[in-house]
Amino acid sequence: MPALACCVDAAVAPPPFTPMDVTFPAPEKLEIPADSHWSPAMSSALYRIDRWGGPYFSVNSSGNVSIHPHGANTMAHQEIDLMKIVKKASDPKDQGGLGLQLPIIIRLPDVLKNRVESLQLAFELAIDSQGYPSHYQGVYPVKCNQDKFVVDDIVKFGSAFRFGLEAGSKPELLLAMSALCKGSPDSFLVCNGFKDAEYITLALIGRKLNFNTVIVLELEEEVDLVIDLSRKLGVRPVIGMRAKLRTKHQGHFGSTSGEKGKFGLTTTQILRVVKKLAQCGMLDCLQLLHFHIGSQIPTTALLADGVGEAAQVYCELVRLGARMGVFDIGGGLGIDYDGSKSPNSDVSVGYTLEEYAAAVVRAIRSVCDRKMVKHPVICSESGRAIVSHHSILVFEAVSASKNSVPQMTSGDLNYLIERLPQDAIVDYQKLSAAAVGGEYETCLHYSDQLKQKCVEQFKDGSFDLEQLAAVDGLCELVYKAIGASDPVRTYHVNLSVFTSIPDFWGIGQLFPIMPIHRLEQKPVVKGILSDLTCDSDGKIEKFIGGEESLPLHELEGSGEGSYYLGMFLGGAYEEALGSIHNLFGGPSVVRVSQSDGPHSFAVTRAVPGPSCADVLRVMQHEPEMMFEELKHRAEEYVLDEGGHGLDHDATANGLACSFHNMPYLVNSSCSLTAANGNNGYYYSDVDNYSTVTDSDAAEDEQWSYCCA
Repeated sequence: MPALACCVDAAVAPPPFTPMDVTFPAPEKLEIPADSHWSPAMSSALYRIDRWGGPYFSVNSSGNVSIHPHGANTMAHQEIDLMKIVKKASDPKDQGGLGLQLPIIIRLPDVLKNRVESLQLAFELAIDSQGYPSHYQGVYPVKCNQDKFVVDDIVKFGSAFRFGLEAGSKPELLLAMSALCKGSPDSFLVCNGFKDAEYITLALIGRKLNFNTVIVLELEEEVDLVIDLSRKLGVRPVIGMRAKLRTKHQGHFGSTSGEKGKFGLTTTQILRVVKKLAQCGMLDCLQLLHFHIGSQIPTTALLADGVGEAAQVYCELVRLGARMGVFDIGGGLGIDYDGSKSPNSDVSVGYTLEEYAAAVVRAIRSVCDRKMVKHPVICSESGRAIVSHHSILVFEAVSASKNSVPQMTSGDLNYLIERLPQDAIVDYQKLSAAAVGGEYETCLHYSDQLKQKCVEQFKDGSFDLEQLAAVDGLCELVYKAIGASDPVRTYHVNLSVFTSIPDFWGIGQLFPIMPIHRLEQKPVVKGILSDLTCDSDGKIEKFIGGEESLPLHELEGSGEGSYYLGMFLGGAYEEALGSIHNLFGGPSVVRVSQSDGPHSFAVTRAVPGPSCADVLRVMQHEPEMMFEELKHRAEEYVLDEGGHGLDHDATANGLACSFHNMPYLVNSSCSLTAANGNNGYYYSDVDNYSTVTDSDAAEDEQWSYCCA
């Protein structure tokens, strides 16, 4: 290692040193194909988009992510350039944009429609090919994403298939009943979750309102409430029960399955419920069997095992006199987050949609044929598989850390060595000898030991800050020369992991993340993502494919403006689970439908994310009163400086706008606080307030002193 050896020359202290400048090795770059002509197709392969994104996402010839809103049936002129959506959403209103601030969620109802239709078609093909004499009738579990437009869209798109909804709480039940007013009267309204008298009363009222409501017993004692309340209300209920199967799905997503699962009735409890219903003349009300193996079922073998066991329970209930008719396989239909099609991963599954449906139909038919039981209607509660693909989270990288050390001359090094304490001189001599001998591990050991001794000297006050920085520079040079320097840079992104990707932080769920543009250029940096929150867990350092970094492009000097990344397949759970950690609210949201216009899309709805005032109200603060207190403070302490500074009116105006702006960073000029140096990212922007507020905001929200 000649570069290192000439720097840490093996000599006594103070060592002789050849008067030459010390040069540093070039920063390590990402190991990707050394093609001199990078192409969008190479980016597509690098980020695996065709594997996890098919048939909805690809990389187009311009190097941007392209959306195929109708899946495999999308024609060339119907493809949508994702960057054009981002530009339309984020450009100022006076430039033809919507003036929305990032981060932003882009919803694609056309993709949602395709997912509902694809699930229905998969079961219809399996039923037709196997000659199954009944039909499939799915429900969407609203817990996956309770957004009004998502639920309404699913009801609309699924109405022709009698597609229904599943609720797991009282507010979800109210939501589902309201949405199904526009759905098919035959659609199931499945009531799961733990229940009290009010929940059961609501479900029974739903039955009176001509909803096809099914009350699924999760606990044995719920049957007593159902019997008592149905008599009082004069309603004949339709009852289901959730069976606790022996079949267990291993891994995180199978924790609710098996005999020790959280939900469901044991064999003994099932028999007691059947006996109680028979005694009160309501056994004919028991018509549905429900079970749930666990989310993200990895293989069709495990699926068939669980369905087969449940089918045996179903046939036994028929034998005991229940008027069974519906077999609810619950959720569990997984999606392939990393494109690996691996049956041994929590972020992938080893089957297609068609293979899943075929396995279910085959397992039910086999048992029913053997027991000579009438084949039931098949119901599933597939949420993740329906809504995951239709939502894209787009956010900006605002800066990136530099993994570089200032140039160190021979004079700098001599200055450092002359002031080293005696025990540190010994480490330096050993480091010098190891450098000359090419002993990499020994170099690393003594450089670390040298740094630690100098840190102790600094803590004792006998080492100054310049000397400590010089030691850091010397050690970093050693690390680079022996290949031990960390080549991974940290990209700071305008996002809160806790708010927008809570499953990553909470359970280690991985989602595909990639740049959504500049994909015709070769990425040359390994990066991790660090969010805006003041929390060490607010970072993303694990990516699909088992990678601990993400291939990224340089930010500085690119002439490309903002650098946008997208998180895909996050349409299920993330929004409902999101918190307001550090008081960052949710992202802005736009709904985009495919159209035959010049850009192949139309924005049908645009909603800014919650303002600072909105998130403060969640924590019981009163923004209007807070503003009045601060305005009074401004009137008391800020003097009019005749144009040389902010007067109290201008200060109050800026404060009002800060309450109404989103908590995230704004890329524009600002009259208040600047941040991030030359990157041009700022906190609130008084002059641009109108571009980030909801145009439908109520009059009383526009406080005095606020430019609207």
